[in-house]
Amino acid sequence: MGVGIRAAGAEDRELVVRLLDAAFQDDPVSGWVFPGEEYRRTAHPKLMAAFTDIVFSVGRIDITEDGTACALWISVPAVEQEHDDEGPARLREDIDPENDRVELIGRLTAGIHPSGRAHEYLWMIATAPEHQGEGLGTALMNSVLDRCDRDGLPAYLEASSDRSRELYERLGFEPEGRPLDLPDGPRMWPMWREPRG
Repeated sequence: MGVGIRAAGAEDRELVVRLLDAAFQDDPVSGWVFPGEEYRRTAHPKLMAAFTDIVFSVGRIDITEDGTACALWISVPAVEQEHDDEGPARLREDIDPENDRVELIGRLTAGIHPSGRAHEYLWMIATAPEHQGEGLGTALMNSVLDRCDRDGLPAYLEASSDRSRELYERLGFEPEGRPLDLPDGPRMWPMWREPRG
């Protein structure tokens, strides 16, 4: 049985934010950005809402028809684009002004993002915790990776846990450069996938 996937619209914003928040509450990187469970419960949704708004403005969000999983994608052109050096600082100011890790995570991931070649960038992918392990994330990814293969386009992402890294490896992603060790925190793995013939 196939998984129905559609493009999310503005009416899906709150659903996407809830999915991202629920899926990433216990993620190692989210725990590093927002240490302390109670603090994370209140601050984390604001960051997920900001990420959702950013991707709605510059990319696309795919969502399963039943609303249990979503993927945030940005098409990155081959031509080097001007970076918004103030973006991470503005994000911190809007989300959690006293938390420099909100800004730092944006700067560190931007610093390792490959350039010079067009690719699809998986910013985030989330499945409702009670539906994880059902293949929804794989279905969401394959819908874009199949197009990447047809168009000869690579894909890029940063894995934030061993579990997600292993999933991405099964889908053809390989390590891209050195892992990113967050200061006094967990490791992230930049990963690249060449299109398959």
